[in-house]
Amino acid sequence: MSDTYDIVEQDPDVPTGPLTLPLDQWHRTRGGRMVDFAGYWMPVQFEGIIAEHLWTRESAGFFDVSHMGQLYVSGEGVEAALEAALPIDLSTLPLGGVRYSLLLNDEGGILDDLMVTRWGAGFYLVVNGATKWDDIATLRDRLPDAITLNHLEDSALFALQGPKAFDALEPLLTGEHPLSALTFMRGAAFKLGGVDAWISRSGYTGEDGFEISVPADNAAELADLICAQPQVKPIGLGARDSLRLEAGLPLYGHDMTDTVDPVSADLLFGINKRRRSEGGFPGADVILPLIANGAETRRVGLAIEGRMAAREGAKVLSGETEVGTVTSGGFSPSLERPIAMAYVAADLAAPGTPLTIDVRGRKLAASVVPMPFVPHRYHRKGAA
Repeated sequence: MSDTYDIVEQDPDVPTGPLTLPLDQWHRTRGGRMVDFAGYWMPVQFEGIIAEHLWTRESAGFFDVSHMGQLYVSGEGVEAALEAALPIDLSTLPLGGVRYSLLLNDEGGILDDLMVTRWGAGFYLVVNGATKWDDIATLRDRLPDAITLNHLEDSALFALQGPKAFDALEPLLTGEHPLSALTFMRGAAFKLGGVDAWISRSGYTGEDGFEISVPADNAAELADLICAQPQVKPIGLGARDSLRLEAGLPLYGHDMTDTVDPVSADLLFGINKRRRSEGGFPGADVILPLIANGAETRRVGLAIEGRMAAREGAKVLSGETEVGTVTSGGFSPSLERPIAMAYVAADLAAPGTPLTIDVRGRKLAASVVPMPFVPHRYHRKGAA
């Protein structure tokens, strides 16, 4: 799942920031450089973005993502109600199954992306931090009165990501099933250090890893427990961003906005197959013709020659003609070269297409490349 680096204006009934999260002092004690992000004080780095990025790719990184919105939706008819609000097929989602979906407006634009888990008699949703208050308002407006939406404000959320995440987490757990029973996009209840935890095998780095929901009151002791493992170090927002960029994962507010449709964004996997044929979700009248006929623009990956990075807002050119805009960009620590994501005209979206990026008047040679830039290493069903 993605997150946004923009801070949205809050209405008078919504808490204003920067607020503190359960691990605020925990981060500060460990040297976290704190920034105002999504209305909360959060660590952008500890020992350095590149070092933290490479540690996560090689071992296991601990991320505090408690700013994200954790919601529980339940009540009679909840499955049909959520299907009317989201372009998701819940009939095929098993207990403990996790699925990516989108919150769309009537014009087909993306209001947010989110994760949905079948959990007990209802559904557990994780939404982006900076959009969560708007998401809650939108969902409450769309869901019938018989449906209850609870904001799980007393829960913290961690992510443990990297090839050694399993080895670090497994000895700390007890539960009905072993951690090895979880494959990518599956979750279950465990005891973590004797404390109730909901754990899913998912994340936002392209690596194998886990997202861990725990009581906020136990957040510091459980963070200590996890980070005492030799494979684990705390990681800040800076490396989280460079990791997700290498993984080709879009960032809300940058690569997705309320004026960008899922076809252009290459996010059709967030609209399940049955819903593409049946419709019946917000924005379907706009999106279904785009699925059939194609969109005018496409989100693509760009490999950039040289060492200069292209940042959000840089113009993309074909010859001397402007054909698109960079939405995310930076230096890839894993590839040791600059990379970017951009929206370009659909007829220029094929891999290998040469393009130019204008960075403050300097022209950088680039070419369209497949994403992810760095291969995903999710632990899928059937994997060794």
